[in-house]
Amino acid sequence: MYWEKEIETLPREKLDALQAERLKATLRQAARSPHYGRVFRETGFSPGDFNSLADVPKLPLTTKDDLRENWPYGFLAVPREELVRMHSSSGTTGRATVIFHTAGDLDAWTNLVARCMYMTGVRKADVFQNMMTYGLFTGGLGFHYGAERIGCLVIPAGAGNSKRQIQLMQDFETTVIHIIPSYALHLTGVFEELEVDPRKDTKVRIAFVGAEPHTEKTRKRIEEYYGWKAFNSYGLSEMNGPGVAFECTAQNGLHIWEDNFLVEILDPETLKPVPDGEEGELVMTTLRREGMPIVRYRTKDLTRILPGPCECGRTHRRIERLKGRTDDMMILKGVNIFPIQIEKKLLDIPGVGMNFLIVLERKGFNDEMIVKVEVAREFFDGDLLKLQKLQRRITEELKGDILITPKVELAEPGSLPKTEGKAVRVIDNRKD
Repeated sequence: MYWEKEIETLPREKLDALQAERLKATLRQAARSPHYGRVFRETGFSPGDFNSLADVPKLPLTTKDDLRENWPYGFLAVPREELVRMHSSSGTTGRATVIFHTAGDLDAWTNLVARCMYMTGVRKADVFQNMMTYGLFTGGLGFHYGAERIGCLVIPAGAGNSKRQIQLMQDFETTVIHIIPSYALHLTGVFEELEVDPRKDTKVRIAFVGAEPHTEKTRKRIEEYYGWKAFNSYGLSEMNGPGVAFECTAQNGLHIWEDNFLVEILDPETLKPVPDGEEGELVMTTLRREGMPIVRYRTKDLTRILPGPCECGRTHRRIERLKGRTDDMMILKGVNIFPIQIEKKLLDIPGVGMNFLIVLERKGFNDEMIVKVEVAREFFDGDLLKLQKLQRRITEELKGDILITPKVELAEPGSLPKTEGKAVRVIDNRKD
C-alpha cells in the first residue's frame, strides 16, 4: 500500500519540521543562482533570516515571466557541468520555460513518480504502456522512469498511432497506461472501428490521466467505457513534471508530496493566504531541487486544500481537482468563464458526444461565444424538430451556468478537429 510508509504517514508536526529544515537549505541553494541572488539583495533578504514556516509569506514570489526573463541559465544554482538533463514547458501561453536537473534531482523525481504509481496499485508484475510524448515534455520520461523504479515492464509507445496502441495493449498484455483524457475519449472510436472490446480483449486495469484539465464526468466516462480505474495526476515542469500530486485509491483529491514541495493557496488578487477549503491560486516551492530551486512559484492553477484526513492514512494534504487556470479564463461581457465549466455542463446532457470546441468572435463591439459540440448520430436522422430541441436545451443549460447566451452549433460525431495530443478547446478570434 505504501512506497515509503514512514514518509507518507509522517505526523503533521514532523512533516512541518521537515519542510522548515528543507526550506532553509533550499533558500541557501537558491541564493547561489543569479536570479535569486539579485532578488535577495534587492529586497534585503538573507537566507539566514528565515526561522520558521511563519516566515514564508515574507519570501519573494516567482512567476513564469521571471523564468522567461532569465532564459536560459539565470535560475541555475549549480555549475552547468553538474546538470544531466533539461526539460521545457510547452510554451502554449507564451515563450517556453526551461528546467534543469542534476542526477540527484532526477533520482528524487523518479522516486516521487514511483510513489504515486505504487499508491494506486501498480506493482512489479505490471506492464506499463506509456502513451505520452517523449522529449522536452516531462510527462513521458517522468512516468517512464517511475515505472522502471517499481520494476514494471515498460512499453515506451509515445503518443499517437492509435491502432498500434491497441495492438500493443493486446499483444503484450498491458495492465497500466498513461494517457491524456481527451485522447482516451478519442480512442473509444478506434476501439469500435476495430471491433475490439477493451473490457474483454485487453488486460488494462489502471489508467493515469493528466496533462490537461478534465472534469469528474470525463473521468467517469472513461472508467465506464473501458472498465479501467482512471487516476487523476497533477504536475508541472517547473516543479519536475508528473509526481507533484496524485490520487490515492480513495480518488478524493490529490495528495501533494509535502516532503518535496511547500504548498500555499493564495488569493490571486491580494496574494494573501486563504484558509483550507477556500479556493485560490496554487503556489509551490521546491524543497529538494539542487540544480534549479524555485521559491513560491505562482502556478496560475486554481484549486483548494481539502480539509480533514484521507481514508488512505497518508498525512500529506490533498488538493481538489483543478478548476482551471487563471490564464485559461475567458472574459465575455464582464463574466469570467473557464472551459472546464462548459465541459462539465455538456457532459451532463444526454446525447452529447465526446468532443467540443469553443470559438470566440468579436462582431462590432460585442463578443460572441460559439460552442460547437458533437452529438449522437441519431439526431441527424432527418427529424429537424428533435435536433432543434437538443440545441435549445444545450443553449439553456449553458446560459444557466455561465450567465451568457452562447450560440450552439451541433455537429455529427467525428466532424470536429481531433488531436492525439493536448486538446485544443478554445479558439479566440477576437482582435484587441
